Parts: sequence; structure tokens; C-alpha cells
Amino acid sequence: MSGRNTIDSRAARWREVLAPHLTRPVPKPDPDRTALLVIDAQVHFHEMLNPVLPNILSVLKHFRTLDYPIIFTRHRHVDPAADAGMMAQWWDSLLIDGQEDAELVPELRPRKRELLIEKCRYSAFLATPLEEELRKQRVKNLVISGVMTNLCCETTARDAFMRGFRVYFLLDGTATCTEEYHLATLKNLAYGFAYIVTCEEMLAFL
Repeated sequence: MSGRNTIDSRAARWREVLAPHLTRPVPKPDPDRTALLVIDAQVHFHEMLNPVLPNILSVLKHFRTLDYPIIFTRHRHVDPAADAGMMAQWWDSLLIDGQEDAELVPELRPRKRELLIEKCRYSAFLATPLEEELRKQRVKNLVISGVMTNLCCETTARDAFMRGFRVYFLLDGTATCTEEYHLATLKNLAYGFAYIVTCEEMLAFL
């Protein structure tokens, strides 16, 4: 079975598991106030990212066709002692700027006029120009894709909600190392922070 078919079958099962948590009506996002955020699509996470890559690419293509804002993030550390904070104590290894693992995968790299945000913590908002750029482009709705579901994607989604953005979190356009972590994040976000939608649903909205 192909990676795309595998993630599609999982997505259907995840929707069933999440059904009790998806009781809030999903508002249709205003297209010209909506941005796509592709989080940490880096070589280090390629194996994890691969099953959802076709889904992310389909949403990315749609945003590009409509000329809607697209922002990529890349997690890296220049000097872990100075820029990693607790992450330096928590993880045995970190993504170091200049190493191949820290580079974005070829399929998910920004084109001209698409912004790349360099970050060194889980949240793409912390000590970055992300909020300023979103405000500048009058964005109100943020669509979150990428990796890892339960770390950078979830933290960014929570942070976006707290800053007044309406968050759409792609159920089958985000990924992490275990299904357990993935579902735990989706349940938490559905309860208090984000609208959980499939990539197909997001395309239909737009």
C-alpha cells in the first residue's frame, strides 16, 4: 500500500476516534485572510514526514495557485548554549545550522515571495518575526501543517490561538513519531485551541 493510501486510511480511523471531540462547528475561513504554515519540513524528519507529504503538497499547491500567504519554518541552533534553552538539556542531539539534517526537504522549500522563518524553540512565534508578518498580511486564519504534531506544531497552534488567530490544524497534514502522540495532540487542540480538519476539507473550504 502506498504512503498516501496508508495515511488516508489512518485519517478515516482518526476521525472516528476524534468524533466525540469534534462537536464544534467549523467556520469557513475567509480565503484572503488565511495563511498556510509549513512547520519544520526538514531532512531530519523526512521519514516521519513522508506519509503526509502528498497531502501537504496538495494544500501547498492550492495556496500557491490562489496566491495566498505561505510561510515555512526551519528549526535550527547556531549556538545551543545560547539559543536552545531547556531543549539543550532535554534532547541528546539538536539540529545544528549548516548540517544536512537541518535543511528543508527538496519538496517543501519556499519559492520567491514565500517566507522562511528560522526558529530555535518549539513555537514558531517565540523570538521570530512570524506574528509581525501575519499581521502585515492581515492574516486571521492560520492553517498548520508539518512536524512534529505534538511538539512544534502543537505549541505553535496553542501560541497562535493565544495571540488571537483562528487555527485550522491538518489532521492528515501533520505527523509525529507515534499514533498515540498524534491523537493526544488532536484531542487536546480540538478541545480548546484549534479546528481539526483534513487536507481535503481545507481544500474544499478554499
